Amino acid sequence: MLLPVLQYRLWDRIQDWVYLAVALAISLVTMSQRNEPALRGLRAASLAATSGVEARLSGVGRYVRALDENERLRQEAITLATEAARAREAAAENDRLRALLGFRDSSAAALVPVRIVAKGLGGERNLLTIDGGTMRGVHDGMPLIDERGILGRVVLTSDHYARVMPYLNTNFRVVAKVRELGADGIVGWDIKRPSVLTMQEVGRTEQVRRGMHIVTGFGSDVFPAGFPIGTVDSVAAESGRNDLTILVRPAAPLANASFAFVLTVLPNPERTALEAKPVD
Repeated sequence: MLLPVLQYRLWDRIQDWVYLAVALAISLVTMSQRNEPALRGLRAASLAATSGVEARLSGVGRYVRALDENERLRQEAITLATEAARAREAAAENDRLRALLGFRDSSAAALVPVRIVAKGLGGERNLLTIDGGTMRGVHDGMPLIDERGILGRVVLTSDHYARVMPYLNTNFRVVAKVRELGADGIVGWDIKRPSVLTMQEVGRTEQVRRGMHIVTGFGSDVFPAGFPIGTVDSVAAESGRNDLTILVRPAAPLANASFAFVLTVLPNPERTALEAKPVD
């Protein structure tokens, strides 16, 4: 009984070496007969079998490289589109600045150039902030305009800044007229129609048509007469009213207003005081 146990333990110790020796022997025989027809056939079959796998792996590689190239091209397209948008924005801003400079040079009035640094346009009592105050001659009551038309009226000032009531404010009113007809009226803003102004007190017999120009009237104590307000967008003769309801598309949209001018004229104090007095 002892001998078989010892033989088993010996084989357990040397079996790995025996297997290694057999493998080396087979390898040596294979290498010595590498030019035998059977071996060459085996190698050819192996190459034929692996070539298909290599072709598929090569296709996968090309697909992965194509994906990488597509991603690179997509990123480049995004970058180019962003740069093009910035270039268009810069060109539009340059055009606006040139128009502002041309307007300033052609105006006989005293203008203070300012920049709109804040816009609060989300409610009924909207306000703008400009970077010009009393140190630059800006005072309450002065109009804010740009080369396109009216923007609002200064209502509060500090040394270096001012607050402006824009035309998109339910308290804003301006005397106006239809330029082509000479018909007078009052322009204001109704929050129910947030994108347009409303002109009223124009007689319903007036032949107001879409596209006509609305400008400031001679009765305005803030804005100079004849300055653009907007163009007629629609006209309605409501039942029970003697005047028309005229919707006006603003000439100077506040959404893209950035640079502007404060016109350094003030309302006539005598007229303001007189109109403030109650009449029995």
